[in-house]
Amino acid sequence: MTTNKSVLKWLEEMKNLLNPDSVVWIDGSEEQLEKLRAEAVKTGEMIKLNEEKLPGCYLHRTKPNDVARVEDRTFICSKNKENAGPTNNWCDPQEMYKKIYNIARGTYKGRTMYIIPYSMGPIGSKIAKIGIEVTDSIYVVLNMNIMTRVGTKVLETLGDSEDWVKGLHAKCDVDPENRYICHFPEDNTIISVNSAYGGNVLLGKKCFALRIASYQGWKEGWMAEHMLILGLQNPKGEIRYVAAAFPSACGKTNLAMLIPPEYLRKKGYKIWTVGDDISWMKIGPDGRLYAINPENGFFGVAPGTNAHSNFNALESTKKNTIFTNVALDLDDNTVWWEGLNKDLPENALDWKGNKWDPAKFDKADKTTYAAHPNSRFTAPAKNCPCISDEFDKGEGVPISAIIFGGRRAKCAPLVYQSKSWENGVFVGSAMASETTAAAAGAVGVVRRDPMAMLPFCGYHMGDYFAHWLEMGKKLGDKAPKIFNVNWFRTDDEGNFIWPGYGDNMRVLNWIVDRCEGKADATETAIGYIPKPEDIDLTDLDMDMDTLKSILKVDKNVWSKEVAEIEEHYKKFGDKLPNELKNQLNTLKTNIENM
Repeated sequence: MTTNKSVLKWLEEMKNLLNPDSVVWIDGSEEQLEKLRAEAVKTGEMIKLNEEKLPGCYLHRTKPNDVARVEDRTFICSKNKENAGPTNNWCDPQEMYKKIYNIARGTYKGRTMYIIPYSMGPIGSKIAKIGIEVTDSIYVVLNMNIMTRVGTKVLETLGDSEDWVKGLHAKCDVDPENRYICHFPEDNTIISVNSAYGGNVLLGKKCFALRIASYQGWKEGWMAEHMLILGLQNPKGEIRYVAAAFPSACGKTNLAMLIPPEYLRKKGYKIWTVGDDISWMKIGPDGRLYAINPENGFFGVAPGTNAHSNFNALESTKKNTIFTNVALDLDDNTVWWEGLNKDLPENALDWKGNKWDPAKFDKADKTTYAAHPNSRFTAPAKNCPCISDEFDKGEGVPISAIIFGGRRAKCAPLVYQSKSWENGVFVGSAMASETTAAAAGAVGVVRRDPMAMLPFCGYHMGDYFAHWLEMGKKLGDKAPKIFNVNWFRTDDEGNFIWPGYGDNMRVLNWIVDRCEGKADATETAIGYIPKPEDIDLTDLDMDMDTLKSILKVDKNVWSKEVAEIEEHYKKFGDKLPNELKNQLNTLKTNIENM
């Protein structure tokens, strides 16, 4: 398949280490993939679903001890511990190579080694990167085929280049005590052992697309971010693109695939999805920031996805999708999960393959659920009804605005604009969300998640902030404007005030208007707040006073916020850029003078 010496040398090392019975190159052909699907069904690794209702779809179950990303087992192995920073687990590279090679040694005996050449981003794009993953799992092969661009064309594009990322995955015994997901940023290498769950073994996903790529971007002068990308089309047919970062449980996928409210749809507004999770951004020839989605599919959380919460995501799963750890409805051989609809299946197997009793279902007790709370769908992005025409082009889309957000009951207003790029980096660096009843632990605890990158930054986060500031200097007056949104302000009874979902389009319209100098704003202690009359409330059951209440900046709440940011910043020590210290001091003074 290739004459690339660096590829062949590494693969020879992997064969000697893993000792497979056979070796199969994945060429990306439908014929080869169909054979693998049939083999996975034969061995019970996957279950073929109803071909009429869910054509080309399959169900897979992981072991109960292997159902989510394992952050405590995820390591950044840089030569210098300081380079991993305070937010990552670190181990000396030589020590970790020795440990995980000993775990993986000989584990492919009796198994097939699959070699997956894949491109993160459209093949040949100037923003794309190439990886090669070896795995002993057909499930991984088939998921990587959905999530990335796979096959011989990738190797043709790579040629003799040594700029590619090595990825070793070995299922081993799926033993949680010996499970490691390790990144060697200085070596462009990822190794995952003793897991078969997607987030730990689809090495193009968070491992390459964020942890390794963020380090590459730092060294090469571009950005790998945990951001959706969407295009907003106005009635004139003009499209403006925004990228947005949110911690989990803040509606990121819903925003990426938003359907405008009927009133705005009738006027001609549309949303186009470029990406739901990851954005790679480089400065283009015209000096603007251009973004691609390096992925080729959606690896979405199934529970809660339904026709109301995210119609487009649900539609994306209707064909050629792999479902993981959802329930199997035996009556029609389809899948089900909590939140899909209100009709509990009477004759179903739960995510472990056991008979499920709907009479025992208790919404407050997740042990009674039919689907695992972190069950997933891997769906081709091309299935999405609102996928952008730019998705496959590779040039990237010009980003007008970058949006940060979180779940804050009383703190952040509905939307505000930062006062500058530096101020926007400060806003992102202090990004936070409050825990909900759905999350483990106490409710209402503020968790800081800078740029939604806390588990995914492949190097010291202080250096990461400095890189953001440096990118702003390079972009100059062509830098995207930076905003913060909060769909989750609540009243005194804890009810959400803003309707959210499609109505978030009303806020996006103001953001785009601000980028183009078409909307006014009021300067406050924290940034620029919309004039209430500039948020279109047509057909919305909300009066102007209510809107004003969620645009308010409360001095007491923000005084507490400043103190918490000060505490948050301490962990970055001397690596915290002075610009961010100055931004914090300015905010402190502004709040005191309110």
